[in-house]
Amino acid sequence: MSKALASKKALPSKEAGLFRELLNFYETRQLKKGLKTADQILKKFPEHGETICMKGLVLVHMGRREEGIDLVKKGVRLDLTSHIVWHVFGLIQKGEKNYEEALKSYGQALRFDKENLNILRDSANLQTHLRIFDALVETRYTLLRLRPNLRQHWIALSVAHYLNGNLKEAKKVLENYESTLKNVPAHDVEHSETLLFYIRLLEELGEYTEALSVLNTNSKSRAIVDQTAISETRARLLSKLDSPEAEEAWHTLLERNPDCYTYYTGYFASKGLSNLSSPDPSALSLVSTLTTEFPRAAAPKRLALTLSSGEEFKALVEPYITTALAKGIPSLFSDLKSLYKDAEKRDVIEEIAERLKTKYASESSSPTSSSDEEKAEPTTYLWTLYLLAQHHSSLGRHTKALSILDEALAHTPTLPDLHTFRGRVLKRAGDWYGAAKAVNEARLLDGQDRFLNTKTGKYLLRAGMVKEAGEVFGLFTKKDAESPGADLQDMQSMLYLLEEANAHEKNGKPNLAVKKYIAVKKIFDEIEEDQYDFHGYNLRKFTINAYLDLVKWEDKLRSQPAYVTAALSASRIFVAAHDNPELVKSLSASPGLTGAAKKAAKKKAAKKAAAAKAIEDMKKPNQQQNSNEDKGLEPPPPKDEDPDGLKLLASPDILDQAAKLLQPLATLGADNIEVWLGTYDVAIRRGKLLQAVGALDKAKNLDAEHPEVHVRIVDLTFRASKLPEDKAPSEPVKSLFEEALSKLCPPNEVSLETFNSQFFQKRSSEPEAVIAAAKVLKNLEAPVVEVENVLFGLVALESLSVKNALTAVQLLQDIKSSRLEEFRAAYDAKFELSTAFKPESELAAIREKVIVKNASSAGAEGPAEATPATNAT
Repeated sequence: MSKALASKKALPSKEAGLFRELLNFYETRQLKKGLKTADQILKKFPEHGETICMKGLVLVHMGRREEGIDLVKKGVRLDLTSHIVWHVFGLIQKGEKNYEEALKSYGQALRFDKENLNILRDSANLQTHLRIFDALVETRYTLLRLRPNLRQHWIALSVAHYLNGNLKEAKKVLENYESTLKNVPAHDVEHSETLLFYIRLLEELGEYTEALSVLNTNSKSRAIVDQTAISETRARLLSKLDSPEAEEAWHTLLERNPDCYTYYTGYFASKGLSNLSSPDPSALSLVSTLTTEFPRAAAPKRLALTLSSGEEFKALVEPYITTALAKGIPSLFSDLKSLYKDAEKRDVIEEIAERLKTKYASESSSPTSSSDEEKAEPTTYLWTLYLLAQHHSSLGRHTKALSILDEALAHTPTLPDLHTFRGRVLKRAGDWYGAAKAVNEARLLDGQDRFLNTKTGKYLLRAGMVKEAGEVFGLFTKKDAESPGADLQDMQSMLYLLEEANAHEKNGKPNLAVKKYIAVKKIFDEIEEDQYDFHGYNLRKFTINAYLDLVKWEDKLRSQPAYVTAALSASRIFVAAHDNPELVKSLSASPGLTGAAKKAAKKKAAKKAAAAKAIEDMKKPNQQQNSNEDKGLEPPPPKDEDPDGLKLLASPDILDQAAKLLQPLATLGADNIEVWLGTYDVAIRRGKLLQAVGALDKAKNLDAEHPEVHVRIVDLTFRASKLPEDKAPSEPVKSLFEEALSKLCPPNEVSLETFNSQFFQKRSSEPEAVIAAAKVLKNLEAPVVEVENVLFGLVALESLSVKNALTAVQLLQDIKSSRLEEFRAAYDAKFELSTAFKPESELAAIREKVIVKNASSAGAEGPAEATPATNAT
C-alpha cells in the first residue's frame, strides 16, 4: 500500500501523520491499532474518502466483511480521484476473485499515480493471471523504467515478452541485462536460472549453435550450477545440431541414470534409431550391449523385450519373468502387459508362466531337501499363480483367473494382493458386491494400511454402498470433521468425489451425483486461482523455468481426465433434467420414506445442526479474544443452501451451466468425441443451431462410424423437420444451417426409419450399434415392441459386455417395457459371475454379506483408530 497522500482533500499535518501510521499498521497487520487510528481521523474529517476506505479494508481483514465493503464503496464515491481508494477497492475485488474488475480498479488508480510500484506490481500479476500479455509487457516495461537497478524487473520484462510470444524481444532484454552485470558472485543460483532461461530462449528460436556455446561457456565457468540441467540441455542441443558428440552426451546421462527411458530415446536417436516401440534387430543389438554395460539396470532388459521377436524374445523374456518372480515383484504383469499388443508375445508369456507354474508346484509339494540348491522358494510359486491370474483376467477369462486365485489363496490366505486382485476380477465380471467383499477381506488383514482402506471404499462405492464406504473412509479421516466425505472433499480427493458421484447415479440419485461433479469443477477453479501467488513469488525466487512450465500446465489444466469426466457427466445429468421436468419432482417426493422414517430423518438432521452450532459457539469466544487476527480478504466459504442438489437441478439455467462446463473442452478436449457429442446435446437444446451442427460435424470427422454419431444425426434431422416457424433461424444463419444439415443428414428421399434400419442391418453384430439403433427407435417414438425386439437381439452376441447389457436395461426401463424382467433373467444366465442382473430380493441378501463385522475385523480396525499416525491427514 502506498504511503503517498493524494493532493486533493489533503489532511492537516497531524492527521496526515496519523494516516501514515494507519497505512503502517495495515501493512504490519496491527488491525486493532489501525482501526483506532482511522476512527481518530474520522472524528475530525468524517468525509475523508481515503481514511474511510482504509477503515473498511481493516474491517474486512478483521472479519467484519459486509460493513467493511460498504465503507470502501462509500470512500470511493467520496474521492474518485484518489489512487488509494481505487487501490483499496481493487484489493477487495481481488479478494472476491473478481479479477477483471480488480484490474479495472488498478487501472483507475494508475490514472492518478502512474508510477506507484505496488499498484503496478499488482496489475502485472493480474494481467498474467488473466493472460493479458500485451498489457503485461507495458506494465513490466514501466516497472523496469522506474527501477532499472532491480534485476527482477529485467527478468520479469523478458518473461512477459516470452509469454506474449515475442521470443526475440525476450532475448534482447536478457542480453541488455547481461551487459549491465558486474561482479556476479560464484555459484549464484539466481544468475544460473537466468542463464538457463536465456539458453531456453535460444533453443526455442532455433539458434542451437549459440545456445550450445552459451551453455558450454557458463558451465565451464560454473555460472550454471544445475549439473543435471547442463547435461540434459547439452545432449538435446547436440542432437538438434546432428552433432557426432550427441551420442557421447546421451551416454554420459545413461551412466548417471541407466533407468531413464528418455535418455535411451535420445541415445538411440543419436545413432539413427528412432523406433523403440516395435521389434528392431539393430536396436536390439545396441540394447544388448547396454545391458552388459549396466547389469543392474532394469530399463535395458525391459527395452530388449519390446525390440525382440520370435526365439530371441522367448530367450529374453523367460529369465526376465523368472528373476521377477523369484524377487516377488507384484507389478510384474503391469510391466509386461504392454507386450500383449503382439499376440505371439502374449502366447509365449502364457506358455512360460504355465510351465513355471507346473515346475514350482511340483517343487513346493515335494519334501524339502537341503542338497537341492536350485529349488525355488515357496513364494515364487505364489507369485507365479498371481501372474497367471492377472494374465487370464486381462484376456477376459475370469472363471479361469478366479480358479487360479483360489489355488493361490489356499497356498497363502494372508496376502492382501490376492484378495484385492480377486476383487478386480469380480469387478470386471460384473459382480460389484463380490468385488467389494474381496477387497474388504484384504483390508481386514491390515487395518492400518491406507491403500487397502481407500481401495475398499472405492469398491464399496462401485457397488453403490455409499453409507458403508463413508464408514470405511472415516477410519482415516479427521475425527472432528463434519463427515468423512466432507473431509475428503476438503482434501480435494477427486477419486472419492467421482466414485461417489457415480455411485449416486447408479442408485438413481442424479441430484447428489451432480453435486459431487460440481465439487470437482470447483477444485479445478481453486487450482487455477492458486497460481496467482506464483506470478510474483517465482520471479522473486528466480525459479523462472519451473514457472514457465507451470503457466503452460495451467493453460491445459482442464484437459485432466478428472475434469473431463466431471464436466461430461454433469452436463449429461443437466440435459436429462431439462428433457424430463418431472425428474426433480420425483426426487423431491422421497416416496420410500414412511412417516416414522421421515421423523427419524428430521431428528437426525436437527441433531447434526445442533452439533455444528455447538462447534461454532465454541469458536466464538476465541475469535472475540483474538479480534486482531487477520482473516484475509477472501470471503468465507458460503453456506451450502442446497445440500441435496435439488435446487441446482431445478434451476432454469441448467443448460447454460452445462455449456460453461463444456466450454474449456472445446480447445483442450478437441480430440475427444464424447466432448463434441455432449456439446451437441447441450447446444441443440439451447437453440444454438450452428454450434450444434459444428459440434456434430467435429464428432463425425473424429469417428464417422461411432454409434452415438448416428443417434445425433437422426436427432438433428428430426428436430430440424419439427422446428416451429417462430424458432426457425433467420439469414445468414438459416443458409449456413441448411448447408451443414445437407452434409450431415441423410437425403430427403430417405426416411429416418429407413436410414436407421439400414444402419442396424449393416452393424447388427456390434452391441453398441444395436443399442444406438434402439435409441433412435425410441426417439422416433416407434412402438415399444420394435425397441424390445432390437434389444433382445443382443442376447445372441458373443461380444456383448456387462456394461452394454446394463445400458440396454436402462433403455428398457425408460420405455417402461413389460419384458424387463425377462431381459434381466436372460442376461443373468449369460453372465454367470455377474450380480448386476439379479432381482432386488437376492441383491439385498448379497449386499448384507459384503461388510461382515466380527471379532477379527474389529481387531484389524482397532489399531487404525488408536494410532495417531493413521489418523493424520
